[in-house]
Amino acid sequence: MVQDVKLNGLEAVLEDLEYPISRDGAVDQCGDVRLILAEGEVDLATLVDRSNGETFQSTDDLQTEVFNLLPRNAVGEPFQSEGEG
Repeated sequence: MVQDVKLNGLEAVLEDLEYPISRDGAVDQCGDVRLILAEGEVDLATLVDRSNGETFQSTDDLQTEVFNLLPRNAVGEPFQSEGEG
């Protein structure tokens, strides 16, 4: 069963993993998670599998890698700041 998770819920999913974790281990553990993005969705395991990293030392390490692999429009309009106005 696929678990739909909004991007802001990613940290909670990654905290459940045991670190350090290999890329393959993270792919296996995240296989049932689909991230809901501002525009569209992406399978978390597919995203992690694209990483060049072999091992992730912590939740922050893996979360940073996932954010770096997300498409540019994943969190909303590019170059827009909600603090402006």
